[in-house]
Amino acid sequence: MHTCAPYWLNKEELPRRKPYVAFGRTEKSSEFPAIKMQIICKDLPPETLYDVLHDSHYRTKWDSNMIETCDIGRLTVNADVGYYSWRCPSPLKNRDFVTLRSWLPLGNDYMIINYSVKHPKYPPRKDFVRAVSLQTGYLIKATGRNGCILYYLTQVDPRGSLPKWVVNKASQYVAPKAMKKIYKAGLKYPEWKQRHNPGFKPWVYPEQNTLPNISLNELSLQHADSLENIDESSFTEDRMHISDNES
Repeated sequence: MHTCAPYWLNKEELPRRKPYVAFGRTEKSSEFPAIKMQIICKDLPPETLYDVLHDSHYRTKWDSNMIETCDIGRLTVNADVGYYSWRCPSPLKNRDFVTLRSWLPLGNDYMIINYSVKHPKYPPRKDFVRAVSLQTGYLIKATGRNGCILYYLTQVDPRGSLPKWVVNKASQYVAPKAMKKIYKAGLKYPEWKQRHNPGFKPWVYPEQNTLPNISLNELSLQHADSLENIDESSFTEDRMHISDNES
């Protein structure tokens, strides 16, 4: 069983707050809305969900919005840099990101966070709009022997003058649907992993990580104002087409 609902809270409230619906609220400290959600997974162990969020090979099986993803290199045993491109609903242009990601097991709980950086070998591409992750993170909280709650926060500058209905769609439709897809992917992951290199989990066993080492000197913080800002404000909702037909 699972429930999925956006919610708004302070960081210190994460483990305790019960879900309630509150669509479309914008963080006072930023012009960009922060989408915060949780999904309760009573039949999904936290370590399985943690594996799902890390396993880029498996992501190609369940993330229908993903166009391309790759791991660029590693900074430490629990931090790396990666590339991800995302299929936006038509007629919006597709977005891509380069992010620095770090993760931390917390006993039976797990945390994954990322933010956008610049890498010299992955500059903005003409076929994508380079978006900026200001802060994005997952907290997986154990709720017993075989259950967990997944908390999600994302605050993104999409680099575009977007109409208000796009923001509302993201919070009311796209994000909740994505959370449910992660839950369903978690249920199918153990069987899939048994058939696909079951012992390979470099996010758990750092000695398995073969990515090239990256120095912090190669990276810099990605500032949104240095990127192209396209105007998509004229698009109307009746032109929007969501190609993902999964339930």
